[in-house]
Amino acid sequence: MEQQGFTIWFTGLSGAGKTTIADAIEPLLRERGITKLEKLDGDVVRTHLSKGLGFSKEDRDTNIRRIGWVAEVLTRNGVCVLASAISPYREIRDEVRAGVGNFVEVYVSCSLEELTRRDVKGLYEKAIRGEIKNFTGVSDPYEAPLNADVTVDSEKEDLAESVAKVIAKLESLGYVATAVKAGG
Repeated sequence: MEQQGFTIWFTGLSGAGKTTIADAIEPLLRERGITKLEKLDGDVVRTHLSKGLGFSKEDRDTNIRRIGWVAEVLTRNGVCVLASAISPYREIRDEVRAGVGNFVEVYVSCSLEELTRRDVKGLYEKAIRGEIKNFTGVSDPYEAPLNADVTVDSEKEDLAESVAKVIAKLESLGYVATAVKAGG
């Protein structure tokens, strides 16, 4: 049977856990027969597909549209896409959702206080002090989804809980087979 393409779009502030959750979901999807799978990480895409873009609203929109276009093409060709990108603006995320079609928005929520605590590079502290301009969630807006398909809270949930919520949603949408329980 031909694999159905779909995109799981992880959005949230820097350091919230988007890539960590995507990385944990990948082997579970492969175990369930998803053989065609690609990860699009915002940081990696910026160094290749979006090299040269800055952090103005226009450049951020262009970056997300590029990731969205790649996700759309892959999804159309039967690939499961795990896209992890801050994607701060609702309008562009909604535009990408409309283009992709089979789209599951996962909002990875985490408080600014916790993100600052976790931040080994100290970027949040620098942004709060005004040393870094246009930092999403501090001096540049992040528009949280109003109706995400899945919301996980990486501050209050452990990784397994967050992953389970995403997998349950994929099962309910028919994108992945329901796991067979042991002994059942």
